[in-house]
Amino acid sequence: MIHLMIEIVVVWLVAILMGMPLFASMGLAALAFVVFSGLSPSIVPQKMAQAMNSFPLVAAPLFILMGNLLGAAKLTDRIVRFATSLVGSLRGGYAHASILSSMIFAGMVGSAVADAAGTGAVEVRAMKKAGYRPETAAAISSAAATIGPIIPPSLPMVIYGVSADVSIGRLFLAGVIPGVLMGLSLMTLVAIIAPRQGLPRHSFGGLCDVWIALKESWCALMTPVILLGGMFSGLFTPTEAAAVACLWALFLGFVVYRTLSVKDLPAILINTAETTGIVAVLVMVAGALGWCMSISRIPQTLAPAIVAAIHEPIVFLLVSNLVLLAVGCFMEALAAMLILIPILVPAAISFGIDPVQFGLIMIFNLILGTIHPPIGVVLFVMARIAEVTFEQISRAILPWLVPLLIVLLAITVWPPLTLWLPALIMSK
Repeated sequence: MIHLMIEIVVVWLVAILMGMPLFASMGLAALAFVVFSGLSPSIVPQKMAQAMNSFPLVAAPLFILMGNLLGAAKLTDRIVRFATSLVGSLRGGYAHASILSSMIFAGMVGSAVADAAGTGAVEVRAMKKAGYRPETAAAISSAAATIGPIIPPSLPMVIYGVSADVSIGRLFLAGVIPGVLMGLSLMTLVAIIAPRQGLPRHSFGGLCDVWIALKESWCALMTPVILLGGMFSGLFTPTEAAAVACLWALFLGFVVYRTLSVKDLPAILINTAETTGIVAVLVMVAGALGWCMSISRIPQTLAPAIVAAIHEPIVFLLVSNLVLLAVGCFMEALAAMLILIPILVPAAISFGIDPVQFGLIMIFNLILGTIHPPIGVVLFVMARIAEVTFEQISRAILPWLVPLLIVLLAITVWPPLTLWLPALIMSK
């Protein structure tokens, strides 16, 4: 059976190299497996439907809808103005504000691409106007956008939690400290390079300006408080929290700020449906292919083999980092995660590694791939926003990978950075 699965994997890779979409090649591999095994082809659609039959997975389209509603309501301008009023007077203030804005926005949308497209346009425009080089502004906003999927809520965490049978609430809590560390590490780098590059300050408007900016953005800033507070107080589940957040976003857009109109809804819903469709089809075909891998006993065979070959948990984590970083550079994060979870998570558990910690490590690595060539989807988005070439932003992003890699190494070697907060809150 394992020999047959290896042949199917080869067919799958050949299909990818021929230019076939990833979801189609995965579905074709699953279909080829059941046909060559003499099983009924009807198993594939059954397993695809079964993969979507999950209540927590309902949160995915709701979080996507919430992000689109918040973006359409133009809350990013208010958030950036508030962040600038706080830290803009520092050397390199607009860069600090860009990072702080991304940290705040991360608590609303949970997507690196959404963060880049949402706050990125406002941040880059402000930095360019202040005299930053366009590629530098784009690189800073790109690096800050990776905080989006780490600070809850997070779409990749929802997918990982469903696929690996891990508490989504614990994953959300586990991302808080690493997400804050990511922001602080990037701001530390800004503080180091700002004097050398002569990055300008933003004039401090005084506490009155901070108060005005806070009042204008107060309701928007309450979004993550309502979302996470209700979730961890037991008022609602992560799935129900996503629905509550959508209602809150509608309330802000239509009642509080009046930046949304009924005519905006069709475009928002269509965009949400398109994004949800991409996520859903990946989950479905990955579920079918994962079932094929399971009955072929590839995970059951590879996990003990990895444990026997490596011996030490820390070595396994370091090797996993290298593998995941390499994969993230060439494959979309959600697709890579769905493929690798059945193989790596059982091995991690065999080493005694908490699946929550490993989930953060997996997501962190794959998200870094969004700001690294050759795929680098966030880099493509920011290159268009900043009107620079992909090559320019690819060179400019390199220094900003260093602090993020340091944080990744920290959560790899010191589990309390990810596990302390879930143990503190969820054990109550």
